[in-house]
Amino acid sequence: MSEDNDQEDWFEAGVREGDGAVGPDAEGGDPFAGDEDLFDEEFGAAFEGGGADFDEEYETELPRIDVGIQGLDEMIQGGVPARSLMVVMGAAGTGKTTFGLQFLERGLRDGEKAVYITLEETRSALLDAADEKGWAFGDHVEDDRLAIVDLDPIEMANSLSSIQNDLPRLVDDFGAERLVLDSVSLLEMMYDDQAERRTEVFDFTKSLKRAGVTTMLTSEASESNAYASRHGIIEYLTDAVFVLQYVRSEFQETRLAVEIQKIRNANHSRETKPYEITGEGISVYQQANIF
Repeated sequence: MSEDNDQEDWFEAGVREGDGAVGPDAEGGDPFAGDEDLFDEEFGAAFEGGGADFDEEYETELPRIDVGIQGLDEMIQGGVPARSLMVVMGAAGTGKTTFGLQFLERGLRDGEKAVYITLEETRSALLDAADEKGWAFGDHVEDDRLAIVDLDPIEMANSLSSIQNDLPRLVDDFGAERLVLDSVSLLEMMYDDQAERRTEVFDFTKSLKRAGVTTMLTSEASESNAYASRHGIIEYLTDAVFVLQYVRSEFQETRLAVEIQKIRNANHSRETKPYEITGEGISVYQQANIF
């Protein structure tokens, strides 16, 4: 992608524009045509080990940050290493989008800048969802501290190589410290070939790591396994995995439960804990048991 300003509309529209997905039907046409290059890195290099036990001391000088979810932050010893690439997996209705919004709210409250890239919701829908929780995302957008970018998933898939090439520079120019992509599952669904899907998702996660921000992805869980993503890829490429799921108790009561599957370079609880989605966001009951 060139340095020409109209080549960056996919990102800048999130700072300047209102509703509507950015794509070939948007004003100004397709800014991504002609760039189909792929990275040559091998997908298998991303498959690495998991985290350490919660009761072991882990020595690291990496800066730490809070996710921003009450109870969940207490389950992480010292916080998540800054610039980590994380994913929150769950079925529909488990609060993945709320999780991402709350993650950004914590950073914005601390004076950070943030970017929200959505393939599922419109810009206005996200602002309304944040407003319902009492989070002043509209004010942050007006103050140029938050960029909300709504992209059409098909156009993003067709233009992924171009987007991932410029994403690190654009995020750096904006000065963001936190980024959310909701959701990576829609991107994965654009590829019928499993090998192509793995390569494209791997290359995209590489561009997110190069951006140097702490990133939260959302992903649909597999229908048969709450601890795996729909395509079984993203959990191996990320530094941290949070699993949201429905759990039915012995009294036949269905509850929401969260588990930290892994966090590289950080200790964490491995217990499954109940949580609720309230008018103020997600709250994890760290002291309670699911059954």
